[in-house]
Amino acid sequence: MSAASPSRPRSPASLVEATAQSWLTFQVAGQHYAAPLAQVGEVLRDSAITPVPGAAPDLLGIRHLRGQIVPVMDGRRRLGLPGPPAADPARVRVVVLHADGQLIGLRVDAVGDLIHPAAHAIEPPPAGRATRADEPVSGVAPVAGGFVALLDIDRLCRLPAAD
Repeated sequence: MSAASPSRPRSPASLVEATAQSWLTFQVAGQHYAAPLAQVGEVLRDSAITPVPGAAPDLLGIRHLRGQIVPVMDGRRRLGLPGPPAADPARVRVVVLHADGQLIGLRVDAVGDLIHPAAHAIEPPPAGRATRADEPVSGVAPVAGGFVALLDIDRLCRLPAAD
């Protein structure tokens, strides 16, 4: 494709707004994902999580973080990925995300690097991906050796869409 050719339309609109930022990459079940760095509060070592009876299947439980109660989601279950636990439990982390004024943890198998994808390099998610109403993957970006799925944190955390 030449530089003069028109670019494909991007969807959703929030993805276009988010392309100028840095993203934190991580792995879940061998897949590469990224969260906008602006929405990452911190990365914690995996520790004791208190189960919550009757919670959604992808909610592992809650943990205390400097006086706050933070719900922690299982990245595998939330992203619809099967598989055994991480190969190296010492690399498992909880990525604490800021979503609509709330802190929400996501347990991942390993944390990677920061990436800075160019706006023109980000593509919509593959067509078969968007079958769930709460699909958290908003786009894909190329990285060395493959691609990374870019996450919409509000959808990931099942927050209502802003009007």
